[in-house]
Amino acid sequence: MERGSDPTGRADAASALQWWSDAGVDTIIGEEPRDWLRPKAKAEAPATAADEAADELPGQLDLFHAYLASSDRLSFASPSAPRLCPSGDPASGLMILTDMPTSEDCSEGILLSGEAGRLFDRMLAAIGRDRGSVYLAALSCLRSPDGRFTSDTARRCAALARHHIGLAAPEAMLLLGDACSKALLGLPMAQARGRWHEIATHAGPVMALVTIPPSYLLGQPAAKAHAWADLQLLLAKVNR
Repeated sequence: MERGSDPTGRADAASALQWWSDAGVDTIIGEEPRDWLRPKAKAEAPATAADEAADELPGQLDLFHAYLASSDRLSFASPSAPRLCPSGDPASGLMILTDMPTSEDCSEGILLSGEAGRLFDRMLAAIGRDRGSVYLAALSCLRSPDGRFTSDTARRCAALARHHIGLAAPEAMLLLGDACSKALLGLPMAQARGRWHEIATHAGPVMALVTIPPSYLLGQPAAKAHAWADLQLLLAKVNR
């Protein structure tokens, strides 16, 4: 072996190799030169299960309704679990999203039933609407065993909801409560209220407001003033 014009004997080469071995170098790196100071290229983020699932979702609203009514891939799906699918008019310009059916909703077969539902109807009437002139849906059309979302199910339901919103393409969204706000805006209800937000969808951004759900207002009537302020903000946009 030679380095430049100086011959290197077998004993010298063995000594050099032993030195590197003692230093901890025990693997041949490669024959080609490499710039070891160059930053590594960032690997593309792997597609999530939610992203992959979104590619397989129906691209028409009526077909998506059928998917919600029958798919066994939805969070909390089971053969005996009741499903409360969207209702109202998708062309109304106003889509309202609640978190999931309550036990009473499942028994009655309607979202926002009972006393909370009657308060919801009065809230709609206050802005000149009723259930036939809004598009009402849930983040999950099925109820979880404990009535709550895990972080994983909330993420999957949010991906599904964004696709749904993109298909419906409302002029504005009204998100009821903390779970919807966190899932779609990444903010708790208390921080998100009082201003407009954008929800990104495959069809473009959709404007959204967050307000206090009727179930909470029943126990905290003083909060109705805040809910009314939210509805006034909504009214200024969707009925102008």
